[in-house]
Amino acid sequence: MSSQAIVSWVVAAVLLFWAVGAYNRLVSLRNRLTRAFAAVDERFRHRHARLLQWADALGDGDAAALQSLRAACQQAEAACAHARARPTHAGALTSLRMAEEILSQARSRLPAPEGDAASPAAALNESDTALSFARHRFNDAVQTYNHAVGQFPTWVLAGMFGFGKAGSL
Repeated sequence: MSSQAIVSWVVAAVLLFWAVGAYNRLVSLRNRLTRAFAAVDERFRHRHARLLQWADALGDGDAAALQSLRAACQQAEAACAHARARPTHAGALTSLRMAEEILSQARSRLPAPEGDAASPAAALNESDTALSFARHRFNDAVQTYNHAVGQFPTWVLAGMFGFGKAGSL
């Protein structure tokens, strides 16, 4: 076997090992992103339950605003279910982000939550804070994943195996 053939085999082996390593890294980062979204999803569900408790505690003060809040909660839950199926899909995350904006607008039409530490309003504020931290961790995972997908020469491998850029919240 000639030295040129040996060099060719060594280069091919190095490229193969690099490709396997890069693929495994992309899969690992995508799994990390999916786990980070699971935490966000859990916080969304928890916060929506708290929102509905808060709305029930408000009574029938402004029936139209309460109905708007409940409808926005349902829309956000549907968007979250869609994003849960594909947490790396930018379109699903965009629809979730838009549903959250609509929910925020509906929530702003109601009186500000007030009360003692055991009230539904205090629990809602705590849920908002926890959701904010979960979103931050998810967005960090998205940034790391998108950076890996966009690096040369990994982007070639990413394109071959369907690793697209992920959207953030």
